[in-house]
Amino acid sequence: MLRCTMPLYMDVHRDVDASVEDVVDAHKKDLETQEKHGVKYLNYWVDEDEGAVFCLFEGPSKEAGEKVHKEAHGLTADEIFEVEQGE
Repeated sequence: MLRCTMPLYMDVHRDVDASVEDVVDAHKKDLETQEKHGVKYLNYWVDEDEGAVFCLFEGPSKEAGEKVHKEAHGLTADEIFEVEQGE
């Protein structure tokens, strides 16, 4: 069976000066903006001690995910990787 899904991406935000609550709010804004760019944000992780945030999304391109972040709250990623989920 063919699986027709969009590519999966993990983005990395470093040196983030934000609380978990701030990240939760930013993620909600991503969800409100994502459809416009054909992106679906799936999950996120926060490491407050290291000031790092990781976001997992499906989308047509890295750039589409970046546009969502930029438009939703302005907190763009330092790096974006195309990833494959293990089984």
